[in-house]
Parts: sequence; structure tokens; C-alpha cells
Amino acid sequence: MKKLLAVLAIGGLLFSCGESKKEEKKEGFEMNRAKKEVKAETTSEGIPVDMDNDGVGPFKDITFPEAIDADFAAAGEAKFSAICTACHMAEQRMIGPALKGVYERRSPAWVMNMISNPDKMLKEDPIAKALLKEYNNAIMLNQNLSEDETRSVAEYLRTL
Repeated sequence: MKKLLAVLAIGGLLFSCGESKKEEKKEGFEMNRAKKEVKAETTSEGIPVDMDNDGVGPFKDITFPEAIDADFAAAGEAKFSAICTACHMAEQRMIGPALKGVYERRSPAWVMNMISNPDKMLKEDPIAKALLKEYNNAIMLNQNLSEDETRSVAEYLRTL
């Protein structure tokens, strides 16, 4: 009798393992971990290009020479890597906008004023306010950069 029960148990096990089960669709939350392709963004949507706005701050009517100052750009890259990369990338939108081609959208004075004094810019400049709104009110922190540090970061942004 024990042998018969053992054979039936093993047979039942084999039968149940071999049978294909239908997948039940459950309603509710479903998580898909497939990777999505990230597209690089070079412009902010909805924010107009404004090359005449110098922003709010000490920098007015800034024009860059045609040639990029390699020493300034290298110092700016080091400073950018240390304090800006948590929120900004060259070609991809993050917490803050992508910075490649920023001088095609903003004047050099505006960029330098935003780098050196984002607090005042976010309170008084219409473009800075619009960017703040577009980027979920993520405030750019004031890094208290000197004029030379601001200029070096601005020079580095020209190389992107």
C-alpha cells in the first residue's frame, strides 16, 4: 500500500510539473525595468531665446574674443567638474538644463550673471524665473565664485 501511494505521489508530481500553467493577468501596479533610450536635449522647451537680456548682476555687454583661452577653459572645466556636474551635463537635461550651445540661447553676460549670482537672477530675471519653473523649482545654488572663476567657467562652456 505504501508503494502504491508513493508511486501515485511521484506520478502526480510529474504530471503537475509537466503541465503548462496559464499566466494570470493581475490588475494593479506593474513595473517594467526595460531601459529606455535617453535623448539629448539641447534647448529648453518653452523658454524663448533671448540674446539681448544681460540678466541681473555686475556683468554687462560681455563679448568673447574669437579664440578660446585654453588656460581659462581648463580652470573652468576643473571648477565645473567640482561644483556643477551634480545638476548639469553638456548634452543632457538633468536637474538643470543641458549647457551645450548655451551661448546660442543666452548672452555671455546673462550666463555669467547666472553663474555668479543665481539668487538675484532667480528673483528678478524673467528668463531665470521661467527656467526655475520649467525645472521643478530646483534652485541653482550660489557657489560664491569670484569674477575670475565665473569667467573661467564661462570660457569652459564655450568649448562644449
